[in-house]
Amino acid sequence: MATKEMGLAEWGMLGGLSLLWGGSFLFNGILVQTWPPLTIVTARVMLAAAALWLFVRFSGIAVPRRRDVWLAFFGMGLLNNVLPFTLIVWGQTHIASGLAAILNATTPLFGVIVAHFLTTDEKLTVNRLAGVVIGIAGVVWMIGPSVFGHVGGALWGELAALAAAVSYAFAGIFGRRFRRMGLAPILPAAGQVTASAILLLPVTLVVERPWTLPVGGVETWAALLALALLSTAVAYILFFRILATAGATNLMLVTILIPPSAILLSALVLGEQLALRHLVGLVLIGIGLAAIDGRLWRRLLAPRAAS
Repeated sequence: MATKEMGLAEWGMLGGLSLLWGGSFLFNGILVQTWPPLTIVTARVMLAAAALWLFVRFSGIAVPRRRDVWLAFFGMGLLNNVLPFTLIVWGQTHIASGLAAILNATTPLFGVIVAHFLTTDEKLTVNRLAGVVIGIAGVVWMIGPSVFGHVGGALWGELAALAAAVSYAFAGIFGRRFRRMGLAPILPAAGQVTASAILLLPVTLVVERPWTLPVGGVETWAALLALALLSTAVAYILFFRILATAGATNLMLVTILIPPSAILLSALVLGEQLALRHLVGLVLIGIGLAAIDGRLWRRLLAPRAAS
């Protein structure tokens, strides 16, 4: 079976998710100035879990109690939260946010390879691989060469961000099982962040002793709330909805959209100006997404085939 095509609704949700996750790099950049990585990630998933379970309660959705469902929540929490969140935040203590976003954008490249070997309906095709490569080229072009100024001195930070991308790729495939379980998208979202909080809290208490850290100011707490409620709680509701309707490989395209989203947010919120390279990068990303989606190329080639 061919990889699913996305409609306007899926593309709209994908764009919204990219804005929410694009903002997470900004919020992380603020938070790492005050708190260490495990404390940030643990606070993020705990607050997100509380918000999501409140939503579940007021929605009247039954909480799953089956053992296999909760084991899946813990597996998803490890692959989609604990490992990548911690690796990215730790990486941002060593590398710039722009470089972290570029490395995070390699997720679809890993994703199409992982999906090829671990699924029967999302096999690697030439146009999908070409589209991912073109899209990543657009991300690199958009950020510009200056972001690589300290590549050699921050190797571990770069490797951490790449490892996070690999973890996200496996999470996209692992999360397909929730559709087969017939769960509403809110339940895997709430379940995985809850499992992540359970896994992280004891480690954080022992390693970083959060009660000894600075309290932080208004900006710090505002960034944490935005990170937890918008970039995690709301974002994961969209994540599982897209996963259920469009498939894992399509979902991973969001990581290509995150860097331009972050740049656009900076332009709107901080008044930063977009350079020509940003526009060129956006064009390349658009071409890459069109190649992965495939419909545009088929429509262009259809008249030739008919003749």
